[in-house]
Amino acid sequence: MKSHLIGILLSFWVAVSPAMYFHSGEREEKCIIEDIPSDTLITGSYKVQRWDMNEHRFLESAPGLGMFVTITTPTKELLLSKLYGPQGTFSFTSHLPGEHNICLQSNSTKLISFGGSKLRIHLDIRVGEHFLDEAIAQAKDKVNEVNFRLRHLIEQIHHISKEQNYHREREEYFRLTSEETNSNILWWALAQTLILILVGVWQMKCLKDFFIAKKLV
Repeated sequence: MKSHLIGILLSFWVAVSPAMYFHSGEREEKCIIEDIPSDTLITGSYKVQRWDMNEHRFLESAPGLGMFVTITTPTKELLLSKLYGPQGTFSFTSHLPGEHNICLQSNSTKLISFGGSKLRIHLDIRVGEHFLDEAIAQAKDKVNEVNFRLRHLIEQIHHISKEQNYHREREEYFRLTSEETNSNILWWALAQTLILILVGVWQMKCLKDFFIAKKLV
């Protein structure tokens, strides 16, 4: 019962980005942006399918097709750059908070060429996710299994708390930026009003001097 309850809690607390797929051409680079807190484990898994011109459907990847995965930090620092196969898993830990670029690019070998055919890339990004299933599989009894699940649940709670603090800091930053922008707009409006008043006074004085010079008043 406890194990079942913990499993329900884990399914509720785990922070997982929705799986998706997108199309790409051969050797075409596709990137997504993930806003990630610092010191956060990111795990990504992907699978590539190739469009078959004869059968008019997406097939499994042919041997020789690889995916070049590149991860860059908000400061454009290269965090990961590695060539994987047609299906694989990559992981990295963020050192800085902010938007990380996750880029994938196909890389075919000389033994196979798709002639610029279309590829479908299935991508699943997991934020703060650890490999719990493998640890549970190695557990010898229910007590160890419950301990692993509790430890994993505590890690997820820490991750959610960290992510909430990060978004709270971002919200505070945007609020201060918005207030500063509104203040600048107010001062600029006051400056424009003052300039218009001064220009109006100057024009009235010039007009008065003109009438006096022409002896119209």
